[in-house]
Amino acid sequence: MISSSVDRPATLTVAAVVLAAEGLLALVMGGYVGVETVIGKPTDLVTSIAVAGFGVLGGALLLWVAWGVWQVLRWSRGPAVVTQIFALPVAISLIQSAQYGFGVPLITAAAVALVALLAPASTHALMGEDGAR
Repeated sequence: MISSSVDRPATLTVAAVVLAAEGLLALVMGGYVGVETVIGKPTDLVTSIAVAGFGVLGGALLLWVAWGVWQVLRWSRGPAVVTQIFALPVAISLIQSAQYGFGVPLITAAAVALVALLAPASTHALMGEDGAR
Protein backbone atom coordinates (compact mmCIF):
# COMPACT_ATOMS: atom_id res chain seq x y z
CA MET A 1 0.00 0.00 0.00
CA ILE A 2 1.29 3.43 -0.89
CA SER A 3 1.02 5.83 2.00
CA SER A 4 1.64 9.26 0.53
CA SER A 5 -0.01 11.25 -2.22
CA VAL A 6 3.43 11.75 -3.82
CA ASP A 7 3.47 8.02 -4.69
CA ARG A 8 -0.06 8.05 -6.13
CA PRO A 9 0.06 8.29 -9.92
CA ALA A 10 -2.03 10.98 -11.58
CA THR A 11 -4.11 8.28 -13.25
CA LEU A 12 -5.35 7.05 -9.87
CA THR A 13 -6.10 10.61 -8.78
CA VAL A 14 -8.24 11.06 -11.91
CA ALA A 15 -9.99 7.72 -11.36
CA ALA A 16 -10.70 8.50 -7.69
CA VAL A 17 -12.14 11.91 -8.54
CA VAL A 18 -14.40 10.48 -11.27
CA LEU A 19 -15.60 7.67 -8.98
CA ALA A 20 -16.25 10.13 -6.15
CA ALA A 21 -18.23 12.40 -8.49
CA GLU A 22 -20.32 9.45 -9.68
CA GLY A 23 -20.87 8.30 -6.10
CA LEU A 24 -21.84 11.75 -4.90
CA LEU A 25 -24.28 12.19 -7.78
CA ALA A 26 -25.88 8.79 -7.11
CA LEU A 27 -26.14 9.61 -3.40
CA VAL A 28 -27.75 12.99 -4.09
CA MET A 29 -30.15 11.57 -6.66
CA GLY A 30 -31.13 8.73 -4.31
CA GLY A 31 -31.71 11.24 -1.54
CA TYR A 32 -33.77 13.41 -3.86
CA VAL A 33 -35.99 10.47 -4.84
CA GLY A 34 -36.34 9.59 -1.16
CA VAL A 35 -37.43 13.11 -0.22
CA GLU A 36 -39.83 13.27 -3.17
CA THR A 37 -41.26 9.91 -2.10
CA VAL A 38 -41.90 11.18 1.43
CA ILE A 39 -43.36 14.58 0.53
CA GLY A 40 -45.07 13.63 -2.74
CA LYS A 41 -47.49 11.02 -3.90
CA PRO A 42 -45.51 8.46 -5.90
CA THR A 43 -47.36 6.32 -8.42
CA ASP A 44 -45.63 3.23 -7.03
CA LEU A 45 -44.42 3.63 -3.44
CA VAL A 46 -42.43 0.39 -3.33
CA THR A 47 -40.53 1.21 -6.52
CA SER A 48 -39.81 4.74 -5.32
CA ILE A 49 -38.41 3.46 -2.04
CA ALA A 50 -36.32 0.85 -3.87
CA VAL A 51 -34.90 3.43 -6.29
CA ALA A 52 -34.09 5.81 -3.44
CA GLY A 53 -32.42 3.05 -1.44
CA PHE A 54 -30.45 1.80 -4.42
CA GLY A 55 -29.25 5.32 -5.19
CA VAL A 56 -28.16 6.05 -1.63
CA LEU A 57 -26.53 2.65 -1.11
CA GLY A 58 -24.90 2.63 -4.55
CA GLY A 59 -23.61 6.16 -4.07
CA ALA A 60 -22.17 5.34 -0.66
CA LEU A 61 -20.46 2.23 -2.04
CA LEU A 62 -19.00 4.20 -4.96
CA LEU A 63 -17.63 6.77 -2.52
CA TRP A 64 -16.04 3.93 -0.53
CA VAL A 65 -14.44 2.53 -3.69
CA ALA A 66 -13.24 6.03 -4.65
CA TRP A 67 -11.63 6.29 -1.21
CA GLY A 68 -9.93 2.92 -1.81
CA VAL A 69 -8.57 4.09 -5.16
CA TRP A 70 -7.41 7.37 -3.57
CA GLN A 71 -5.61 5.37 -0.86
CA VAL A 72 -4.11 3.08 -3.55
CA LEU A 73 -5.70 -0.02 -2.02
CA ARG A 74 -5.50 -3.08 -4.23
CA TRP A 75 -9.06 -4.29 -3.52
CA SER A 76 -10.57 -1.11 -4.97
CA ARG A 77 -9.57 -1.71 -8.59
CA GLY A 78 -11.98 -4.58 -9.26
CA PRO A 79 -15.17 -2.87 -8.08
CA ALA A 80 -14.10 0.39 -9.74
CA VAL A 81 -13.57 -1.27 -13.12
CA VAL A 82 -16.75 -3.37 -12.92
CA THR A 83 -18.82 -0.31 -12.02
CA GLN A 84 -17.54 1.56 -15.07
CA ILE A 85 -18.14 -1.43 -17.36
CA PHE A 86 -21.76 -1.53 -16.16
CA ALA A 87 -22.08 2.23 -16.65
CA LEU A 88 -21.21 2.02 -20.35
CA PRO A 89 -24.36 0.16 -21.54
CA VAL A 90 -26.50 2.36 -19.30
CA ALA A 91 -24.97 5.45 -20.92
CA ILE A 92 -25.43 4.03 -24.40
CA SER A 93 -29.06 3.27 -23.62
CA LEU A 94 -29.57 6.84 -22.40
CA ILE A 95 -27.99 8.22 -25.57
CA GLN A 96 -30.12 5.95 -27.77
CA SER A 97 -33.24 7.24 -26.03
CA ALA A 98 -32.15 10.84 -26.74
CA GLN A 99 -31.28 11.59 -23.11
CA TYR A 100 -27.97 13.14 -24.09
CA GLY A 101 -27.73 15.29 -20.97
CA PHE A 102 -27.32 12.15 -18.87
CA GLY A 103 -25.83 9.71 -21.37
CA VAL A 104 -22.94 11.77 -22.73
CA PRO A 105 -21.52 12.77 -19.31
CA LEU A 106 -21.92 9.20 -18.04
CA ILE A 107 -20.16 7.60 -21.01
CA THR A 108 -17.41 10.22 -20.79
CA ALA A 109 -16.91 9.64 -17.06
CA ALA A 110 -16.91 5.85 -17.46
CA ALA A 111 -14.41 5.99 -20.33
CA VAL A 112 -12.09 8.37 -18.45
CA ALA A 113 -12.25 6.24 -15.30
CA LEU A 114 -11.60 3.01 -17.21
CA VAL A 115 -8.61 4.45 -19.05
CA ALA A 116 -7.23 5.82 -15.78
CA LEU A 117 -7.79 2.59 -13.84
CA LEU A 118 -6.28 0.39 -16.56
CA ALA A 119 -3.30 2.64 -17.27
CA PRO A 120 0.11 1.05 -16.69
CA ALA A 121 0.91 3.51 -13.87
CA SER A 122 -2.30 2.55 -12.06
CA THR A 123 -1.66 -1.15 -12.54
CA HIS A 124 1.88 -0.80 -11.20
CA ALA A 125 0.74 1.24 -8.17
CA LEU A 126 -2.11 -1.10 -7.27
CA MET A 127 -0.61 -4.45 -8.18
CA GLY A 128 3.12 -3.94 -7.86
CA GLU A 129 5.70 -4.65 -10.54
CA ASP A 130 5.08 -8.40 -10.64
CA GLY A 131 1.37 -8.24 -9.82
CA ALA A 132 1.92 -10.38 -6.72
CA ARG A 133 1.55 -7.67 -4.12
